Amino acid sequence: MTRAERAEFVHRRLAELYPETPAPLNHKDTFTLLVAVLLSAQCTDARVNKVTPGLFALADTPHRMQEVSVEEIKSAISSCGLAPRKAKAISALSKILVERHGGEVPDSLEALEALPGVGHKTASVVISQGFGVPAFPVDTHIHRLAQRWGLASGKNVVDTEKALKGLFPRESWNRLHLQIIFYGREYCSARGCDGRQCEICQALFPRRRSPVSTRKA
Repeated sequence: MTRAERAEFVHRRLAELYPETPAPLNHKDTFTLLVAVLLSAQCTDARVNKVTPGLFALADTPHRMQEVSVEEIKSAISSCGLAPRKAKAISALSKILVERHGGEVPDSLEALEALPGVGHKTASVVISQGFGVPAFPVDTHIHRLAQRWGLASGKNVVDTEKALKGLFPRESWNRLHLQIIFYGREYCSARGCDGRQCEICQALFPRRRSPVSTRKA
């Protein structure tokens, strides 16, 4: 198979396996989504979904969150990794949203990435899941599978994002990035498959004999 043929197979098979792509992080609007995605760095989605109800009981809007102390925020999210740093970022970005954006979450990558604690991946998730703007956030699962499936070199997440955007139709990006994550968690995890076990790896590379070594995101 060529790279384009592999991409076409992946696109078709993932659509069959995951016709529905619910957002993994519980949220009610773009602000709660932004905070949840920020918390998910070095923390599982399941853990974030356990933490956010308590945090959002304290404050669920930028106006309210800016009034909550950093210590209170840190206490509410203490079971998430990097809690002190994330608490400061949540407090600071809430103030900036109120002061510069009228209390609204901006819908552009540039404006989002200017917020404290918000990198390119977090911003991409927010515009994708919060605003429906086509984006291809690359997390550890997508970076790993793109290499195992021969869709990207794996040099870094920037190259992986560029490669995937070039292979798949723009209108598919928002669903597809979630479908790849779902598949990676269920069938092609870091330890559960080495590039030879799961259905898609076998279909794409039936003659593969050696494990695939992948670069981490």
